[in-house]
Amino acid sequence: MPEHTRPARGMRDFLPEDVRRRDYVIAIVRDVYQRYGFEPLETPSLENIETLTGKYGEEGNKLIFKVLRRGEHESSGETDLALRYDLTVPLARVVAEYRGKLPKFFKRYQIQPVWRADRPARGRFREFYQCDVDSIGSRSMVVEAELCSAVSDVLTRLGFDNFTLKLNDRRVLSGLLYAAGVPAEMHGTALVALDKLDKVGFEGVERELRERGVPPGDDGRYLGPWRQLLPLWENASDPAQANHDSIDLLRQLLAGHVEAREGVDDLDEILRYSSGTSAGRHLRFDATLARGLSYYTGAIMEITVPDLAGSLGGGGRYDNLIGMFLGENIPACGFSLGLERILVVMSERQMFPADVQQAAADVMITLFDSLSVEDALALASELRADGRRVEVYPEPDKLGKQFKYAAARGVRYVLVVGADERARNEVTVKDMTTGDQTSVPRAELQARLQAARHG
Repeated sequence: MPEHTRPARGMRDFLPEDVRRRDYVIAIVRDVYQRYGFEPLETPSLENIETLTGKYGEEGNKLIFKVLRRGEHESSGETDLALRYDLTVPLARVVAEYRGKLPKFFKRYQIQPVWRADRPARGRFREFYQCDVDSIGSRSMVVEAELCSAVSDVLTRLGFDNFTLKLNDRRVLSGLLYAAGVPAEMHGTALVALDKLDKVGFEGVERELRERGVPPGDDGRYLGPWRQLLPLWENASDPAQANHDSIDLLRQLLAGHVEAREGVDDLDEILRYSSGTSAGRHLRFDATLARGLSYYTGAIMEITVPDLAGSLGGGGRYDNLIGMFLGENIPACGFSLGLERILVVMSERQMFPADVQQAAADVMITLFDSLSVEDALALASELRADGRRVEVYPEPDKLGKQFKYAAARGVRYVLVVGADERARNEVTVKDMTTGDQTSVPRAELQARLQAARHG
């Protein structure tokens, strides 16, 4: 392929089949979220640069796509705008801007593209859709339980069954870092390293902690509390019991840390509240889950599936983010599903229903000559009014070529309306699946196609 015809690296063109698959997933996401009382929201692709910077932590800030000033300021090399990095910070801005118009408990979902100046890889792109669902205004753990249930319903409806919804809390993480001997001023840098534990293992994290200048614990080792917690999950046959045992051990490890104990209590509530929901059997406490975004203040969640590097989505509580815009803290919690990653996994594992791959049209009408154009278009209008997807072959051609085109397009029925058919007020119907060809009175065509649709 010539280089000048390729899209920009990390960006993609979406052909019809790709769009149909994406629309299928989005329709399910939208339906599930609306069943939970969430309302739709959209925000601009571009935000003011100061809206985004300083919200995503050390590594996130490096991935913001900045936009140079335009016109007479272009040569300055300065930036004043940026492409939307995620959907959460724009939501916080919207809540601050329209606080007086929004309900006390504002529940919204948002499905739009975001942009990150990331290194492209399998299932990782620079432009991609996110499916966010957030609840604003309540500190109750009912919010977390409902979010976990909603995303579990989405994945179940899409055909996922064997997935894990990992759960942790940033306050618990901070408490564990204190228990491990990490100074408070180094918690941020330690969390960046800990977030990679599932990818590089204990040795890799320890190496990065040393390189970042983080001191070891009193015993000369790193990650002592995590080494006590992880065995609870090794070969655990009862996830609910493992969750319970983890909570008990956390209360012992964090006995001297009031804020961390509050985080443990919240985790316990989320697990209890979720026990009777669709999320219950998927929830698993994971002491290694860190999530790199710096705006999280409480519970954090992430969804993983077997044999897949990375996650299908994640989220958490961010009670202070809106206050950065509003001047007063508003409790908030949300979850973001990675639409592109879901599409890749579903395509590779052939999880899409057959009708998602359906042809663009149910019926194609042939053209013999210029005299048949008017009648063909009128017939197409009649069929479309009845709810059928109809394609008209755009120019007169040999009938064999038109049949071949219809077969290549996957069209089930081809209608022939030549001079003979018009004289008899009939339509010849060819079933491209069986090869059967019959003449049908024009007045009975709708009923015949309807019967064939349900036959």
